[in-house]
Amino acid sequence: MKIIALNLPRDLIENDLKDMFYAFGNVSNCSIVMDDKTGKSKGFGFIEMPVEREAEKAIEKLHGIKVLKEKIRVKRANK
Repeated sequence: MKIIALNLPRDLIENDLKDMFYAFGNVSNCSIVMDDKTGKSKGFGFIEMPVEREAEKAIEKLHGIKVLKEKIRVKRANK
C-alpha cells in the first residue's frame, strides 16, 4: 500500500520517516519530496508497505502525532 505523510518537519530525513513506519512492518520504499530549486524538503513524503494490514495500522497510529513540533497527517495515497 502506498501511504502519504503530510506536514512533515522540513528537517526530517528519510531514514527517520522510514523508521517511524518500520515500527509497524516492512517498508519497501520511502522518500521525502524535495524542492528542485532549493534542495529542501517540501514537507511531505511517500511510504510503501507491502502488507496492507501493517500499513493500515501505521496510518491509524501515526496520523495526528507530533513529530518535531509538527502534527503530521498520514493517509492512503491516491492511486
